[in-house]
Amino acid sequence: MEKRTPMIEIIELGKTFTTATGGTVTALKNVNLNIDQGEIFGIIGMSGAGKTTLVRCINHLIVPTSGTVKIDGVDLSKLNNKELSILRRSISMVFQGFNLLMQRTVEKNVRIPMEIAGVPKEEAKKRAMELLEIVGLADKAKAYPSQLSGGQKQRVAIARALTTNPKVLLCDEATSALDPMTTRSILELLKEINQKLGITIVLITHEMSVIKEICTRVAVMDGSTVVEEGPTTEVFTHPKTPAALKLFYTEDAQVERANGKVFRVVFDGENAFEPIIANMIIACKAPVNILYGDIQRVNEKSFGQMVIQFPNDATSVETGVAFLQAKGMKVQEVEDHDAL
Repeated sequence: MEKRTPMIEIIELGKTFTTATGGTVTALKNVNLNIDQGEIFGIIGMSGAGKTTLVRCINHLIVPTSGTVKIDGVDLSKLNNKELSILRRSISMVFQGFNLLMQRTVEKNVRIPMEIAGVPKEEAKKRAMELLEIVGLADKAKAYPSQLSGGQKQRVAIARALTTNPKVLLCDEATSALDPMTTRSILELLKEINQKLGITIVLITHEMSVIKEICTRVAVMDGSTVVEEGPTTEVFTHPKTPAALKLFYTEDAQVERANGKVFRVVFDGENAFEPIIANMIIACKAPVNILYGDIQRVNEKSFGQMVIQFPNDATSVETGVAFLQAKGMKVQEVEDHDAL
């Protein structure tokens, strides 16, 4: 097995904030993650789960209360302000709000980090145009942000983030303000940048569609900590927590509450279109009630999922589940209906 090299190591990370009344709020507790060099890693959770605090702790824009963050083996807590400032050049961020200066052209917006770093003007201009070519906006160099679409603004922000030749690109809800088609184009761009430049990308999002599109691994946050972590396909096919299970249902999913035994059945790409449930009913004489079903793509592979209810008959449950497992299905009992 190929040995993986961690680019980001997060060890027992915690963060508390003091409120105006003198109380404390725990934003992060006991977070442990290894993010490998060159991978696209997703961190997902509902609002308030702690993911935005976590991404800002990765580069110490927010200083953790406890624990350790290492970037390429360097412990950020051991650095003084000057050393931390230098290291941050290797960690760029892309935000939901683009953060472009409206009075500056596209090309001049991209040049901002290089101007701060003291890069000569002509060299900065050349580098800015190279990056605009990469993000597909070389023809918009003289345009102003007000003349661009949301997707184009985000492409400018990505180009600007690449000016320092970063090792890590942190994307904090970078596609949340975009429509689905534009979101896909931005994700394709990030995938291309990852493949061409070898940059480690960390995506912070509350949208599972973003994770499924390009992330090889994912961490699920709930209650200020990581409750589940693993390859995206594994977390999808066999989530271990209610928080993870809930994320894999479409926003318009309506799953009726049911009495009796309820199971989630996952079909892989090879049999997602086979009538497995119908065959089970015929072979096992185990009539089931289909509560929910859909087909999703995870890392360019099709997966089908169904939530089914068996009759209150132990034999039907046993034979039906055995039939599905024999066909290679992932079968998981759903005990917490609130996760659906």
